[in-house]
Amino acid sequence: MILVLVLSLIVLFIIGVPVAISLGLSSSLAILVAGDIPLLTLAQRAFVSLDSFPLLAIPLFILAGALMEYGGISQRLINLANAITGHVPGGLAIVTVVTTMFFAAISGSSVAATAALGAILIPAMINRGYDKEFAGGVQAVSGTLGIIIPPSIPLILYGTAVGASIGDLFIAGMVPGIIIGIGLVITVYILAKKRNYLKEPKKSGKDIWKAFLEAIPALIMPIIILGGIYSGIFTATEAAGVAVAYAFIVSVLVYKAINKENIKEILTQASVTTSTIMFILATAGLFSWILTIENIPQQVASLITSISDSQMVFLTIVVLLLLLVGMFMETNASIIILAPILVPVAVELGLDPVHFGIVMIVTLAIGMVTPPLGLNLFVVSKIGKVRIDHLTKGLIPFYIAILISLIVITYVPSITMSLVEWMK
Repeated sequence: MILVLVLSLIVLFIIGVPVAISLGLSSSLAILVAGDIPLLTLAQRAFVSLDSFPLLAIPLFILAGALMEYGGISQRLINLANAITGHVPGGLAIVTVVTTMFFAAISGSSVAATAALGAILIPAMINRGYDKEFAGGVQAVSGTLGIIIPPSIPLILYGTAVGASIGDLFIAGMVPGIIIGIGLVITVYILAKKRNYLKEPKKSGKDIWKAFLEAIPALIMPIIILGGIYSGIFTATEAAGVAVAYAFIVSVLVYKAINKENIKEILTQASVTTSTIMFILATAGLFSWILTIENIPQQVASLITSISDSQMVFLTIVVLLLLLVGMFMETNASIIILAPILVPVAVELGLDPVHFGIVMIVTLAIGMVTPPLGLNLFVVSKIGKVRIDHLTKGLIPFYIAILISLIVITYVPSITMSLVEWMK
């Protein structure tokens, strides 16, 4: 049964069948081969995979992000970042990183952050004399912060899959996200100075204050979400509902950027994105169920612990595995399939599931900018009209920066967990 499951999945991937359909077909074939499992189980297990209150946060955060994207939030965040950092070497590229950090605290999606900001910033960088490969690369790699800095859809999926606190995961993702952001800013600064890219004019205190005031409604949103969760006012799922209401009010009444014409586009975009993720969750849940009833998690645990019971060795194996998986599999599917297998081993070895979750998400985020599947690369390639192979060559310094950050986050748990423990 497992042989059919794995081999059929690999074949389907090789011939280019979409991930969700591949997971569903391989699971169906495995059940047919088993012969003693009713086919009705397919529908039942797919439904059970989605029958979770915490998962309701996903469509709500997606809708909130779409509302903020169309509601003029992107431009306000860009203006604020430009006012603060635009005057240093490579100013507009640094603005890209900083703005993406702001936007990540709103959208929860890497691709959404890359597309929403890249449409504005990539052409702007090219017009200011930046190489197309550099402009696209900065935006692509900055977009990875969209699933690390809370609220993050993959963090919600991880918490749901393994029973970890989503609130703790949100708090734990803040410091690693900032560390990676700082690493990217330093990399941009060094490259920009070496290549003599233009600076932006320095803004006066009055201009900075004006940009800050205009961006306040956007900056308040993460405070409401995280503050509400940790004060006990509402759960992560309820926070997503509050985020939708707040985003709608700000976009319609404050920025006045949403009207009858674009509300249909917003709802359509959010619905399509939600449907895609939920389809993957349903089929990945079925795939994971088969692995569970065949005791694959226990066998993997035994195999890894037979090699070594060292936390460091285990983390190294996991990071290398996820770097490889991230190149070929979509992040959400990877989490749903692998988290239930790897987390029990991590807990058995004494690792905190919250810290382990952040390691998983950060490692898989790198897959967003590594071919052949790197979704962010496809987005910026289309926007900047640049070939993906040219993009990846220019990304080597950024790969190094993220990998250094990943090593620190992986092997120094206090970086991730200190803020969680302090807020308890």
